[in-house]
Amino acid sequence: MGLTGMHWLLGAICGATGGVLAGLFGIGGGIVIVPMLALVLNLNQHQAQGVTLAASLLPTGLPAVLHYRKQGVPIHWRLVGWMAIGFILGILVGAGTANLLPQNPLRWLFAGFLLLLALRSLWPSRSSENLQSARDPVLQYPIKAALTGFAGGLASGLLGIGGGVILIPILVGVFKMAQREAQLQSLALLLPPLGLPGVLIYRAAQSGMDWGLLGCVALGFACGAYLGARLVMRLNGPMLGKAFSALLILSAVLLLWH
Repeated sequence: MGLTGMHWLLGAICGATGGVLAGLFGIGGGIVIVPMLALVLNLNQHQAQGVTLAASLLPTGLPAVLHYRKQGVPIHWRLVGWMAIGFILGILVGAGTANLLPQNPLRWLFAGFLLLLALRSLWPSRSSENLQSARDPVLQYPIKAALTGFAGGLASGLLGIGGGVILIPILVGVFKMAQREAQLQSLALLLPPLGLPGVLIYRAAQSGMDWGLLGCVALGFACGAYLGARLVMRLNGPMLGKAFSALLILSAVLLLWH
């Protein structure tokens, strides 16, 4: 296998690792794929974020979504729709800002964001098995839904992550969803290529992308996401929360070490 083939294989491994974690935690996988691409393939921060964001354009989370649905977890499509509107606006702002920043400040920002999320996830939070408001809560909170999507899109464009690490805590805390229900809404939101505007901004700033590497990352992510979704049904909520915190801290430490 030549250098290019090995390069792509490592990209697939990075994608698969991120996919497993996406299925487990309902995140986009970027919080792991971005540091891995930087550490394993020595991509700079902008390149790693651009490839990760582009890989998430494909409906790689579909196997995980289908598995959640088979388990009876509902999708609130009105909520997802309002979040999508906000997400597109947020990713434009985030991607434009990211490509104005130098690499080192952007990398420190990414690592600091992971550490803040880790600290936040250590605080106990309440999660009910059902929505505590109406069955279709977005009818009462459409602006909150759009702002939730904007926050996820802003983080996605600025840091190259899927946005789930922002969306899920808000869905649990504001919309009173169970953890797995919130994870499914996050995955469903990212099925359409909502990140395309952000990817175009990254592509223009980098004068192109490695499409072979991108395809391998996306393929690995799809396979890993399905496996992660199958594993999540065997784990309890508190265990997932602790593992999520440990994952965030590890990713931040590795990135800062690099």
